[in-house]
Amino acid sequence: MSKKRRNPKVDQQIDENLRRVYAEAAEEPVPDRFTQLLEQLRQQEQSKQGDEDGTNK
Repeated sequence: MSKKRRNPKVDQQIDENLRRVYAEAAEEPVPDRFTQLLEQLRQQEQSKQGDEDGTNK
């Protein structure tokens, strides 16, 4: 089974397009529901650590 080599110009074009798409997505604001979920997870983690440390008794 032989693999075909792609044209370097095609690879470069694909790379540029992917970078552009992901750069745009990275600049979008994080939805409120995600930040709320992250805060809930942080609070649960802190509570769990407090229970393990014996500080939440």
